[in-house]
Amino acid sequence: MPPLLHVKDLKTHYFGFQGARVVKAVDGITFSLEAGETFGLVGESGCGKTTTCLSIVHLLPPSASIVSGRVELAGEDLVSKSQREMQMVRGRQIATILQDPMASLDPLFSIYNQVAEPAYYHLALRGSKLRHRVKELLAAVRIPSPEARMKEFPHQMSGGMRQRIVGAVAQAGGPRIIIADEPTTNLDVTIQLQYLNLLKDLQRASSVALIFVTHNLGIVAKMCDKVAVMYAGKIVEMQSVRGLFYHPKHPYTRALLDSIPKLGTKEPLYGIPGQPPDLADLPTGCSFHPRCQHAVDRCRSQEPCEQSIGNGGTAKCWLASQEIAR
Repeated sequence: MPPLLHVKDLKTHYFGFQGARVVKAVDGITFSLEAGETFGLVGESGCGKTTTCLSIVHLLPPSASIVSGRVELAGEDLVSKSQREMQMVRGRQIATILQDPMASLDPLFSIYNQVAEPAYYHLALRGSKLRHRVKELLAAVRIPSPEARMKEFPHQMSGGMRQRIVGAVAQAGGPRIIIADEPTTNLDVTIQLQYLNLLKDLQRASSVALIFVTHNLGIVAKMCDKVAVMYAGKIVEMQSVRGLFYHPKHPYTRALLDSIPKLGTKEPLYGIPGQPPDLADLPTGCSFHPRCQHAVDRCRSQEPCEQSIGNGGTAKCWLASQEIAR
């Protein structure tokens, strides 16, 4: 049986005026997602996480396009589909939760209309059945008094409630995959925990697969089964969450872990030196070598190939066979 979702050698580039500047936002990534699995995408801002998600559902801006690769949903390639054909995939097969709920919710439409639309369009529900479905979804995401809240508008909700409503919209069409792009960014810490528990509950109830995009490794530890670390448009390491935390094989992964604040220590907070590279002018060899204290001459001249690191994990680093320490 093929995996539920298989992304193979995906490349998505942004093109400047007359192609004068080409930004390689996603540069040949490969990963798979099984039914009911939670897959994490982590890395600094600008490493290509969001562009990867937009590529999967064909929601790229006009300046960007998929130049090669495949995105297979249960063996069917999505890259070759037209926008009209993708309308039957978005919401019904793959739904998205964006990090800013106000960018997802229309201020001119009621909560009922926005939660009902995917169920109306994809599940052909009408009348009392549709209303019951909306009430059920709002209750599932723990919106108090769902019957009354249906008549209200996004501006009448708190940030946490708006984020939950976006989760209800994502569930409305009965998707097989939900892409959550940093959905807890605008939430305070206590609400974040509630929202993460809510996503887990929804996943257990419906067996939906989840792609979780974040830069918070604490969230990765709580939510994910498998995780890919992205840097400069590439996946530089991918393995199980336990393997990533206890046996990181790429210096960038080790640096991200060292950047997590630690309670009860007087050590200064560690920061990764330097800045991520310009994706339109990448350095030779390994893209991380200008910031890596372990870099050797081979790292500066040759781009590393993908190496197996055991237990199904991979890393793109010439030093992957060694234990990486700060």
